[in-house]
Amino acid sequence: GAISAFIAFTLPSVLLMMVFAWLLPNLTGPISSAAIHGLKLVACAVVLDAILGMYKNLCPDTERRTIAVLAAVALIILGSAQAQIAVVIAGGIAGLLLCQGSLTEVNHDLSPGLSRRFGLFMLVLFGLILIGLPVLASLQGGLFSIAEAFYRAGALVFGGGHVVLPLLEESVVGNGWVNSDQFLAGYGAAQAIPGPMFAFSAYLGAIIPTEYSSLTSAVVALSFMFLPGFLLVAAGLPAWQWVASQRRATSAIAGVNAAVVGILMAALYDPIVISGIESAADLSIAAIAFLIIGVWKRSPLFAVVWCVVASIAAHQF
Repeated sequence: GAISAFIAFTLPSVLLMMVFAWLLPNLTGPISSAAIHGLKLVACAVVLDAILGMYKNLCPDTERRTIAVLAAVALIILGSAQAQIAVVIAGGIAGLLLCQGSLTEVNHDLSPGLSRRFGLFMLVLFGLILIGLPVLASLQGGLFSIAEAFYRAGALVFGGGHVVLPLLEESVVGNGWVNSDQFLAGYGAAQAIPGPMFAFSAYLGAIIPTEYSSLTSAVVALSFMFLPGFLLVAAGLPAWQWVASQRRATSAIAGVNAAVVGILMAALYDPIVISGIESAADLSIAAIAFLIIGVWKRSPLFAVVWCVVASIAAHQF
């Protein structure tokens, strides 16, 4: 059923990302380094395009634009996982106070066929795993540490897609498992393949050094990246009709969404621009990649090819 469809949709992108993870250590020399740098430039263009799209849809008024900009400024100054959580909470509070007069009615006629008792059970399970994994990680380390890092990132993502970037960066680069170049190169490579953005976690799991095989760590990272989303959807669907009918709840959600835009703005600055743009040539390559994606509306694959080829040419000549 749904699980089989999900696996069929996700598996090709996961396999391609793992192949890239296995190839990455062998990509040495000036040409390979330039190609990898080109993938980092892809990330600049893709995230900028995502920000503009989210800003237009999620920040249509002055109140939410203000929340987004202040969230970005706060994260650029503070720059920590704890600050991201605080910004999301503050965004919800700000939305509750400021956004009530600017929301439109939503269609909340949804009958998922799940009981509220089942939803409550899934919510409790979500919380138990969120609390229990850090304890197991501190006692056992190894795969439990990977599971905890990716579950935490998946649990704190609001908005999905590219919003996961700063949370994953904090989890794996912040822990010293992966360096910024490896992280952004994989993120850029993920734009060239179909499938969900969360498949990027399989690549990260495969390159994290552990005593286990790269396949094992990739499966753990991927599974615990998706797990909190499944649990929260199952928990939230039975109560969705009630939540959607509550004006204050929808106002708070609007503020959270605006804060998420700010989180992605901060991620564009650090680590993407800081790590990726090293020269005027890099800026030009990334700008053209943005035109390909954001203005000409072509597939990100074209931007990947452009950035890689242009980066190699720039470093050769």
